[in-house]
Amino acid sequence: MRISINWLGEWLGVTPEPRELAARLTMAGLEIEAVEPAAPPLPGVVVGEIVEREKHPGADTLSVCKVSTGTEVLQIVCGAPNARAGMKAPLATIGAKLPGGMEIRKAKLRGVESFGMLCSARELGLSEDASGLMELPAEARTGANLVDALALEDTVLEVNLTPNRGDCMSVLGIAREAALFTDGKLTGPALHAVPAASADRFPVELEKGAGCARFAARVIRGVRPQAQAPLWMRERLRRAGLRPISAIVDVTNYVMLELGQPMHAYDLRELEGGIVVRRARDGEALKLLDGRDVTLDPSVMIIADRAKPLALAGVMGGDHSGITDATTDVLLEVAFFLPDAVAGRGRRYGLVTDASQRFERGVDPTLQERAIERATQLLLECAGGLPGPVEVTELRDELPKRTVVRFRPERARTVIGAPVADDEMARILANLGMDVRRGGVAWDVTGPPWRFDIAIEEDLVEEIARVYGFDRIPETDPAVRESLPPLTETRVTLETAADLLVQRGYHEAITYSFVDPALQALFCPGARALELANPIAADLAAMRLSLWPGLAKAVLENQRRQQPRVRLFEIGRRFDLAGAGLVEVQVVAGIAAGAALPEQWGAKTEAVEFFDVKGDVEALLRATGASGDFRFVTDQHPALHPGQAARILRDGRPVGWLGRLHPELERRIELTYSAVVFEIETESGLAARVPQHREISRFPAVRRDIAVIVDEAVTVQSLLETVRSSAGELLTELTVFDIYRGTGITPGRKSVAMGLNLQDISRTLTDVDTDAVVARVVKDLEREHKATIRDK
Repeated sequence: MRISINWLGEWLGVTPEPRELAARLTMAGLEIEAVEPAAPPLPGVVVGEIVEREKHPGADTLSVCKVSTGTEVLQIVCGAPNARAGMKAPLATIGAKLPGGMEIRKAKLRGVESFGMLCSARELGLSEDASGLMELPAEARTGANLVDALALEDTVLEVNLTPNRGDCMSVLGIAREAALFTDGKLTGPALHAVPAASADRFPVELEKGAGCARFAARVIRGVRPQAQAPLWMRERLRRAGLRPISAIVDVTNYVMLELGQPMHAYDLRELEGGIVVRRARDGEALKLLDGRDVTLDPSVMIIADRAKPLALAGVMGGDHSGITDATTDVLLEVAFFLPDAVAGRGRRYGLVTDASQRFERGVDPTLQERAIERATQLLLECAGGLPGPVEVTELRDELPKRTVVRFRPERARTVIGAPVADDEMARILANLGMDVRRGGVAWDVTGPPWRFDIAIEEDLVEEIARVYGFDRIPETDPAVRESLPPLTETRVTLETAADLLVQRGYHEAITYSFVDPALQALFCPGARALELANPIAADLAAMRLSLWPGLAKAVLENQRRQQPRVRLFEIGRRFDLAGAGLVEVQVVAGIAAGAALPEQWGAKTEAVEFFDVKGDVEALLRATGASGDFRFVTDQHPALHPGQAARILRDGRPVGWLGRLHPELERRIELTYSAVVFEIETESGLAARVPQHREISRFPAVRRDIAVIVDEAVTVQSLLETVRSSAGELLTELTVFDIYRGTGITPGRKSVAMGLNLQDISRTLTDVDTDAVVARVVKDLEREHKATIRDK
């Protein structure tokens, strides 16, 4: 949220120093992300008045204007369609420097000399509006410095609010906080009730249980439809990040920013019979102000008339009853909606609006009359009209009850760790708008109506600590003796796994546990996922069944930024639905795409392939000290290439997957390079074998090499398992050092050469011993795999 310091000063009676206030608010829990000027420097830009306008003799789209600066009249060639005699607009004189580095010089456009430039708001860096000249109010003094004329000497604070501080989503809310740390006193602009000038009313009905406990309405007739909000109001909206639209809409937005109370204006001519706030009927349709059509259901609260839905309550108004350039009769609506009735409803339709953010966090249920009176006052000043009486309809039983919290000052001092006096605690709580009833050991404290986050004693302790000042709390040594947690050797720690992958060229990634259901369906088709009831966005609506979708999305973003080689890993949880329950499984997952090696002169660039990543996975599994327990078995996974997918087994039990992404999947997610992925369950896959003592043989080892020819379908893994089983305890090391296909080998078969290291712990092996082992191995290979010895 963006807050103008000058606007804040109106509510405090003094203008606080921006950076000092930003530091105090940040320390009090309201993080200030940026402190920036309201406008860029505009030297040489003044208020110009067009006294005469003629068509350019050589261009249909240009005009030649005579522009007064108050001391002289300059000839300016202008291309803006709204330039006209009598208009006041920003004039950049010769020598002026505009945002972006443009310096104004004398120029000749289509043969006509121009001695400056009339500017749009976009050219001045004040907004994105480039449709024409920025029109200034008639009362602006010709020749005045534009910064002075528009009071642009201002600073804007960018405030990042936590979800529990909805009360600070307004100038009033920030002013309450600022008053705690400055010499200012919370006052605000003069506000008086606007007397009714007509008896016009519009009936309102609130359906019990719908979620609306209070609804204020007022009819105003005879509003000037073409009226504009005053420049000071439009400027404040711009500084807050909102685009001025029309007097009626601008006033409702202004009141929302000022008081934190969202409100809406209806074209009275489009309403039939009366307002009803109710739950939607299943299948009802509504076209929203942004043009989209939504289908409603009974979980959604709407505002309707007797014939049709008008608005998605607390989120966005409907297009049919919205304000237009022809609107003269208006119904102002200011409501209190229960937070639970609004939370998540907008996100269901992909909407996050200024109104929904405030209603979800909680709006002051006593603020509606004040807001509607303020809006009436401002609207009459800029657009005229005859107001009717303010009609307030409420369901008292559904209004939130203010919680009385039991508070113990002594416990607060213990928790805070500072000697805060009782009187100071009482003063802090009172300044926060709380009702304090002091007793002996415990007090009764009632939170203000605008605070929905005061429910337990700890909330009050937190409030006292942040206002007292975290920087005033002394550092103290902990009273409890620290103890080191036990370090186990029964598993590979996550830190070790992460370090190992980093050493092999991977970067650690952190992705959302929530994923796009459509993307997840590509990786896990047909699998059931836990869907969120109130997702923060449509593409974060389901709990992940695998870490691959998030990692693939991260690779995609890297490739869009011209990264030719991407290797990422993540240690996180996937969420499997097992029966009626949810099972969280911690895994380490990775993805590699692009070149197998960094670009270099020593090796040509080749794309990463299955066996490159298999080597990385094997290195990770070797850290368990039980690499012989693992097997890579050909299997099928819907997200993986049919010929390049392997299930990782440990002692016959599945612990993970390895494979190249399916080409169709890569095409659908628009990956530039093929990617190889892996995923290993940490609980079973990274369980380590505790090191045990083994005697080292004092006797020499003997090496024997065997080359066998087998069918292509025979896996090397199966050959190795047969050799290990046949050779027995004398085999200390087994290595595959060659695989050959080609001349001398029958098509459809391959030669696999293996080196066997044989050694005994108690004696030197003889040729008879080693020949017996080799003969046994060869016999078993022939029997189990139809292998033949390759003689040459």
